[in-house]
Amino acid sequence: MTFTRSIKIAPSILSADFADFGREIEAIEAQDCDWVHVDVMDGHFVPNLTFGPPLVKAIRRHVTTVMDVHLMIAPVDPYIEAFAEAGADIITAHAEAGPHTHRTLQAIRATGAKAGLALNPGTPASVAEPLLDMVDLICVMTVNPGFGGQKFIDSQIEKIRQLRAMIGDRPVHIEIDGGVTPETAPRVAAAGADVLVAGSAVFKGGSVADPAPYGANIRAIRKAAETATQAAAE
Repeated sequence: MTFTRSIKIAPSILSADFADFGREIEAIEAQDCDWVHVDVMDGHFVPNLTFGPPLVKAIRRHVTTVMDVHLMIAPVDPYIEAFAEAGADIITAHAEAGPHTHRTLQAIRATGAKAGLALNPGTPASVAEPLLDMVDLICVMTVNPGFGGQKFIDSQIEKIRQLRAMIGDRPVHIEIDGGVTPETAPRVAAAGADVLVAGSAVFKGGSVADPAPYGANIRAIRKAAETATQAAAE
């Protein structure tokens, strides 16, 4: 993974057909997504249950881009090695998931995976500041984690700006997870985000049998974000 600040679209397979993950992943990659985002939820840290390491391992062989695994689980440390062995390229843990976030990030890095730190909407940007040299990615939750299809929380735009200023020239991605659409993408991109997770906004209107809408949705989000990034730089 070569670091760049170019806009990357990471469809969340939470919105894909659960019975056909392999072909869904192949379809979104063929339609030019950049990363594949896998939301792991435990029914405890968040009010939903999704996938475990065996599913991640099963779909790994279908992913040719980047497998971005977001652990919305607590405790998180006991499961890091299993998700790394399952093939995660990036493992993101929540700052709120345990009392020893620095240790958690160390554990992720020790597996050889890239380390991500996620911040819930109620968690300030300042929580990430002492950890910036330990992370490859900061994930700003722009909805409360647990379910797809929620409304974007506007107050998180300022948090993105704060994080971008803190990061400076460090090779750290800012990822946005929640409510990303062609309408919200320009706002987060202008504030400094470069990885946009989108579930329903990518998968709506398409299917494995008709994947062209996936591509149209990805291009619409990417174009909106890139236009805003360019305008912000001028």
